[in-house]
Amino acid sequence: MRQLLTDFDDDKDKKDDNIAGELIAAQMDNLVEKKDTIEKKIQIPEEIPILPVKDLVLYPNIIIPLVVNDKNHIDMIDEVLSGDKLFGHFTISDKPKNGAKPDAEPKQPDIFDTGTLAEILKMLKFPDGSVRLLVQGTRKIKLLQVTQREPFMKAKVKVIDEHVKKTPEIDAMARNLASTFIKMIKFIPYYPEELQVAVMNIADPVKLVYLIASNINVPLIEKQKLLETNDLSERLKRLLMLINKEIEIIEIGNKIQSQMQSELSKAQREHILREQLKIIQKELGETDERTAEINELRDKIKKAKMPVDVEKTAEQELDRLWKMHPSSAEYTVSRTYIDWLVALPWAVFTEDNLDIAQARKILNEDHYDLEKVKERILEYLAVRKLKQDMKGPILCFVGPPGVGKTSLGKSIARALGRKFIRMSLGGVRDEAEIRGHRRTYVGALPGRIIQGIRKAESHNPLFMLDEIDKIGSDFRGDPSSALLEVLDPEQNFSFQDHYLDITFDLSKVMFITTANMLDTVPPPLRDRMEILELPGYTDEEKLHIAINHIIPKEIAEHGLKKNQIAFEDSAVLSIANSYTWEAGVRNLEREIATVCRKVARSVAEKKSYNKHITAKNISDFLGPEKHYQEIADRTATPGVATGLAWTASGGEILFIESTKMKGSQRLTLTGSLGDVMKESAQAALSYIRSRSKTFKIADELFEKNEIHIHVPAGATPKDGPSAGVAITTSLVSMLVNKPIRPYTAMTGEITLRGRVLPVGGIKEKVLAASRAGIKTVILPKRNKKDLIDLPPKIMKTLTFHFVEQIDEVLKIALKI
Repeated sequence: MRQLLTDFDDDKDKKDDNIAGELIAAQMDNLVEKKDTIEKKIQIPEEIPILPVKDLVLYPNIIIPLVVNDKNHIDMIDEVLSGDKLFGHFTISDKPKNGAKPDAEPKQPDIFDTGTLAEILKMLKFPDGSVRLLVQGTRKIKLLQVTQREPFMKAKVKVIDEHVKKTPEIDAMARNLASTFIKMIKFIPYYPEELQVAVMNIADPVKLVYLIASNINVPLIEKQKLLETNDLSERLKRLLMLINKEIEIIEIGNKIQSQMQSELSKAQREHILREQLKIIQKELGETDERTAEINELRDKIKKAKMPVDVEKTAEQELDRLWKMHPSSAEYTVSRTYIDWLVALPWAVFTEDNLDIAQARKILNEDHYDLEKVKERILEYLAVRKLKQDMKGPILCFVGPPGVGKTSLGKSIARALGRKFIRMSLGGVRDEAEIRGHRRTYVGALPGRIIQGIRKAESHNPLFMLDEIDKIGSDFRGDPSSALLEVLDPEQNFSFQDHYLDITFDLSKVMFITTANMLDTVPPPLRDRMEILELPGYTDEEKLHIAINHIIPKEIAEHGLKKNQIAFEDSAVLSIANSYTWEAGVRNLEREIATVCRKVARSVAEKKSYNKHITAKNISDFLGPEKHYQEIADRTATPGVATGLAWTASGGEILFIESTKMKGSQRLTLTGSLGDVMKESAQAALSYIRSRSKTFKIADELFEKNEIHIHVPAGATPKDGPSAGVAITTSLVSMLVNKPIRPYTAMTGEITLRGRVLPVGGIKEKVLAASRAGIKTVILPKRNKKDLIDLPPKIMKTLTFHFVEQIDEVLKIALKI
């Protein structure tokens, strides 16, 4: 003990492991030789100072060093040293009360109720103001009442008597505890030898528990529970359980360490042998399997004809692969990366078919009409023939479903002689689908652009990005933003995939995108593409497509022969008008397939059937007509107007119905109308009321009646300003009780001054009017230019009126 105090005074920088041995020696000196002499000398005052200590439990008869930094606590130490050198050592609870935050430093911390009466054996002050103490626990005490909190805590305490009567059971448990602890000491090399000697020589089981508890690594709460437990038998059991658990953890750790050491030694041995084998094989001119693999990859890198910087990257990665052990997880990642680099077609190009006449022939064979698109492709070929290094165009086909956007891409690839790759973007929400994942992720792969290039085995394929208007975005990124670089000829020559982490030239790739509508395509992405609109087909075009493409295809797919079934033109037109109602030909193809299936069944069952399909017997195959013309019937009643609307599926006709009833001045709008369409109705009514005298409408009609406007097909949402003209005409027709001219449809936006403003989707709307049997179409004057691309036959079957004022509309539709 004296030696420890001298060392504590003289050597302030002594290491903890040296002090630990001396502490054990001092504790042994105290526990074994002096026994209870200290307990007899100490007189406990009624009130003692309290020192709250964090993360440390002090037991009776145990000596520990303490460092005190708090000024109030240092003042308390000075007061204690001037008196009997006794204070209460209580551990701070790690579960603060009163809703305090665990990380907060309370002014008066919460402490456990059970602590230890401590005596200061030695004190040293340091230049930084802190104090180092050497204290010894003397008695277990219980906190009764706090009598002072500032500047430091004082309290009344009660001494807990720990003298117990020895029994054979307690002696047996104490011996078992001592032997188990000695067993644990043998596993832990940093425990000093003095600790084993001390444990073997302590006869008092209470002191034995405290010595062992102060020297094991268990949670603070467990150490506090050992102090709080008064039943010695229970205390021995708890401590024995903690030591056994610690021994089990140590044994598992030693087993893992032994296995790791064994594996490491094995790996080192294999590495040495492998290096020796390399030298031997080199001398003999032989190579092992792995060396052959590396050499094969090196040859592939050279044959791939990569750009210089890419080849350098591949060589560096190959060198890393050579140094790795094949069982390493990083080996597979590196090998897969090299495989992707050598598999890409860096120098493989297909030669474009620059015979413009042949290309025109192929395009005409595959698709009827679509002259604007075909002309654009032929222009591309002409420029490519004159300028070999031109960059690929970015075309965007926009049109309703079923007009042949995707199949047109295949046809273009065939005409050019290029490989065709299709990538559907519908529902894609992850940016990594375009740019790939970085190699740090498990299972990372390049994006679908690079995957498509590899699949095509060509550096200049035709890449079709289908449904670009249905791309999405969420927390994983915005794929449309990732496409900005891909679809820009000025940037995509240096496209960088996250997985490859090198530049790849996409400027030779011809990108074609498709969309049903452009509203959902971000403007920056739309700006990078050349928009080519594909409007719906006319009846004549559908007939030609069915006769030349659909019917031969379906006959072949259903195993029929040409002499077993024959479609007349009237049957095809009947299917197009009475069984389908679309801008494209997809449903037309389905209905023709239905007819072929029924004929195929009759042939298979050897039943008689009429192989000539006409308009008269088509219902025998397809059932009753699904659609019929109702324009004349519905518009015969005043207050019903026919409007033209644009949808993503093509043009549609809308019936707008108006009626009046007795009631207050109120306008009711129904039919799932959007805000813009509702505003158009309100503007139409305001305009009519302001011109009521002109239209010879009595003001009483507005004051004593409620007006209701309804657009049928109420389950379908409708919006947009283009129904303004039709709503106005419907209201005037209802108010003057005069039906609208039959087979007349109209579109256009109306202002409060009666001006008719231009709207979009004119081609689709006019085609819808033609399909519905409309004869007269009223359009805004500024939309006249949009009719230039319409087929001449459509222009001949329809009568167009171009207007600037709503008064002109009413003169045509109502003859007012």
